[in-house]
Amino acid sequence: MPPRSTHPVDTLDDDNYPAYTTGRAAEMLGTTPAFLRALGEHRLITPLRSEGGHRRYSRHQLRLAARARQLVDTGTPIEAACRIINLEGQLEQAQRLNEELHTREATS
Repeated sequence: MPPRSTHPVDTLDDDNYPAYTTGRAAEMLGTTPAFLRALGEHRLITPLRSEGGHRRYSRHQLRLAARARQLVDTGTPIEAACRIINLEGQLEQAQRLNEELHTREATS
C-alpha cells in the first residue's frame, strides 16, 4: 500500500487510492472475488497489496471492473472484454493527445 498521507482526508478524493478490499469491491460490483482475480489475470487491473498481502482496489479500478462486468453480462468473453477496455483507454489517450496537438497548432 502507498505510504499514509499526513492528511488522511486527502485520500478521500484520490481516485487511485486502494481503499476497497476484494470482498467489498465484489459486493459493490455485484460479482465475485474470482471475477476480480480473473480481471487481474487478464491484466485489466492490478490491485495493490496491503501490508498483510491482501488485494486492495481503487475507485478507478472498480470503474474498469464495472465496465468489464457490463461487457461480460452481455455475452462478451472476459478476455475480449479486458482487451476492449484496454483499447478504449488507448483510444481515449490518443484522442486527448490529438486535441492537445490541435490546440497547440492553433495557438502557434
